[in-house]
Amino acid sequence: MVLREDSPLDEDAMRIAIRLSCKEASRLISEGMDRRLSFPERIALRLHVSVCDACSRFTRQLAFLRRALDVLPGPDEPESR
Repeated sequence: MVLREDSPLDEDAMRIAIRLSCKEASRLISEGMDRRLSFPERIALRLHVSVCDACSRFTRQLAFLRRALDVLPGPDEPESR
């Protein structure tokens, strides 16, 4: 995990966030797009993303892809030209 320089968290909060690996965080980020995460999952993920540049970037990338896909017509919708 790459710690963000501008992280507002103190050392204790960072230790909690570090317990969640980037692999686990990326899984939760993806799952969070499709289901509501539990309270402990949300807290751990928010802490991790607040101190990890890579996972913060991954979160923004997935959100961008979700928005881009939302504007495309579905399989039953006609394409507009």
